[in-house]
Amino acid sequence: MKKAILNKLGEIVNNNLVSFHVPGHKLGKIYDRLGYSNILESLYKMDTTEILGTDNLHSPEGIIKESQERAARVFKSKNTYYLVNGSTCGIQAAIMSVCNPKDKIIVNRDCHQSVINTLILGDIEPAYIYPQIDIKTNILMGIKIEDAIETINNNLDAKAILLTYPTYYGKVYDLKTICNYAHSKGMIVIVDEAHGAHLGLSNKLPMTALEQGADIVVQSTHKTLPSFTQSSMIHIQGERINKERLTSMLRMIESSSPSYMLMSSLELAVDIYEKEGKNLMEGLLDNIDIFKKNMEKYEHINIYNDNDRTKIFISSKELGMTGYELDEMLRINYNVQVELSNYYGVLLICTIGNDRADFKSLEHALEDISLNHANNKNIGYIEYPMNIPVKELSPREAFYNEKKSVKIDDSIGKICGEYIIPYPPGICLVSPGEIITKEIIDYILVCHKKGMNISGMKDSNLEYVQIIENNFKG
Repeated sequence: MKKAILNKLGEIVNNNLVSFHVPGHKLGKIYDRLGYSNILESLYKMDTTEILGTDNLHSPEGIIKESQERAARVFKSKNTYYLVNGSTCGIQAAIMSVCNPKDKIIVNRDCHQSVINTLILGDIEPAYIYPQIDIKTNILMGIKIEDAIETINNNLDAKAILLTYPTYYGKVYDLKTICNYAHSKGMIVIVDEAHGAHLGLSNKLPMTALEQGADIVVQSTHKTLPSFTQSSMIHIQGERINKERLTSMLRMIESSSPSYMLMSSLELAVDIYEKEGKNLMEGLLDNIDIFKKNMEKYEHINIYNDNDRTKIFISSKELGMTGYELDEMLRINYNVQVELSNYYGVLLICTIGNDRADFKSLEHALEDISLNHANNKNIGYIEYPMNIPVKELSPREAFYNEKKSVKIDDSIGKICGEYIIPYPPGICLVSPGEIITKEIIDYILVCHKKGMNISGMKDSNLEYVQIIENNFKG
């Protein structure tokens, strides 16, 4: 019998891929380096369930309770809960624990798709804050403080505000000011810190969301710390959160058969964070500084510094190639895998799982590309649509309405029945229930030809779009 998944994953491991992508353990290298291999070699035998001597994630009284209490102490929260359905279930539980049906929540437009899906599930109305985008790189820059405050003032009936911090690309902003202002208006602050679980490991990195006053923080531990994919945490602090309602939501949303392997990996990540994390982060930041310094002599390599220095964006424009081309070249020719590519460059996610050898491999690859593959081709510029479309239906109303497929040019001016999300940067250009504009259609057609993936659409060839005609508000 052909073992398609196992064979391909074994091939990747055997090829010693250089990982600048998630998960944060970097193909298990950090476990080997720190002496955790013996534990992991027998981890598959620990795949168990709620039996005598274990515990119940949804009502922990023993080993899970003890482990979560340690995590709370290490991450400096009042309470910490392990998540085995990824950060998605944490986002869902957080929003629906503070918002009732028909309530309103303020959200940054460049939120994860799980946020919009939660609004559908919970019948909750969004009020959006539009993010800043660097037009030279398509990097998400985060939101402006004044835009957040204006949106709060215009939506004082909102129960909560949910913000992404840091952005996927490592950009941050003055979250503390927003938290204080939202609290002064009686709003709860939820932060999607999916890409910031590591921030507490160094004062050279931005402050954590908890340090800046967020009430609920959801972290994808597996992205930037060494736990397994799909394992995350949710932290709460202060007196604004109804802990019982939050845990009730988690019981409804999370699997009734939580994985002890995922929970064990979270405990490993906490152990590494507490015992070795700060030293490892210091080493990582040193390696990043050395890498950037070594790249200065190559005129075609432009590296963008982020607030979170562990995120590295390399522009491909001066090389005369798109980010998609650079991404493919790094992987095929040099065995280096980046996190993502966009039209203008590639993003690297560096974690405490990376070592000096990883950066040397990257340096060699970029040196060779700069010296032997750079050209004078002008890749041009694609203007990003900056306006939020008009909303005709709530996300929930749009989801439950009848939809039909029409030619993409005929969809202009119609109510969208699906998501249109260029990835990257991952911002939802059109959400279900919003009006499709010519500007958006023109943009996605051009980007698709250049190699950008457009997610959320039923027709991956972009010939047809799902629209809503009846406009029935249920």
